[in-house]
Amino acid sequence: MLNHLSFNTPVGRLAPSPTGAQHVGNARTYLLAWLSIRSRSGRLILRIEDIDSPRVKAGAAQQAIDDLRWLGLDWDEGPDIGGANAPFVQTERIDSYREALARLQRDERVYPCTCTRTDIESAASAPHVEHEGPIYPGICANRSASDAAKLGDQPFAWRFRTTDQPYRFNDRVAGSQEANVRHALGDFVVGKMDGSPAYQLAVVCDDHAMGVTEVLRGNDLLPSTFRQLELYNAFGWTPPTFAHAPLVIGPDGRRLAKRHGDTRLATLRQQGVAAQELIGLLAWSCGLRPTREPIAARELVAEFDLCRVTREPFVFSVGQVFNLSGQA
Repeated sequence: MLNHLSFNTPVGRLAPSPTGAQHVGNARTYLLAWLSIRSRSGRLILRIEDIDSPRVKAGAAQQAIDDLRWLGLDWDEGPDIGGANAPFVQTERIDSYREALARLQRDERVYPCTCTRTDIESAASAPHVEHEGPIYPGICANRSASDAAKLGDQPFAWRFRTTDQPYRFNDRVAGSQEANVRHALGDFVVGKMDGSPAYQLAVVCDDHAMGVTEVLRGNDLLPSTFRQLELYNAFGWTPPTFAHAPLVIGPDGRRLAKRHGDTRLATLRQQGVAAQELIGLLAWSCGLRPTREPIAARELVAEFDLCRVTREPFVFSVGQVFNLSGQA
């Protein structure tokens, strides 16, 4: 049974993806990640996760920075202020990912998989629960890494060869978690044929290189944690601690999307909603405060306790924020 170590000096990260505008659900997770680190006098790194290049929107990275600043969140290192762990944009870190993939190839931990073009094209995106497809049946698993040279121009993805062992970790919000990745999730894509990385590989390389000790994100990414633990084990690196917060959902019980109205932070800001009003609502929704009264993020730091965060999703409608600001 594999367990990871805890750390005394917390280092966290805010890692927006510039594939679209940041919304209320993102804000709730960023707030918790920020509070968890700031309440323990730790350091925060801002990283732009833009390897999903076909879906990256022009100007979205700067808008994410503007949204975070508007929320009252800050960081100690990032693309706008620099820092020892630069660069902070994933497309500027490609060489490190290729080196990691080459190491996996040498160790025969990956093999070329020609099964579907969809796997190759979607590998850069973080897989969420509703996007988890069937377990890969291992059709190409008999190949070795050197077999890639025999495929010519045939498209393929580099698929990680999972181990048949259980992984367990104590999630700081969701509690004890356990899974056997091979049986529960199957072999997964870590790179494309040109050596560019998939989400799982890039995130592990970045968090390790930047000294991240805590990853706090939405609980739809819990399956990704087990995949990443496989990668940490393959590289011999110590993984961070993990905390997976419940999602913000719409009245229909599904993740926030355009069908639920415009929940973009930029739109709320344009509508005249004050950041303190949104922060107050989100803090109340997490179980951190008894009321929705407006409050600044920095005012939540002193009494923050991750153990108080609810494990239930928050049902949100745009009217909740508009009503707070006197706009119907």
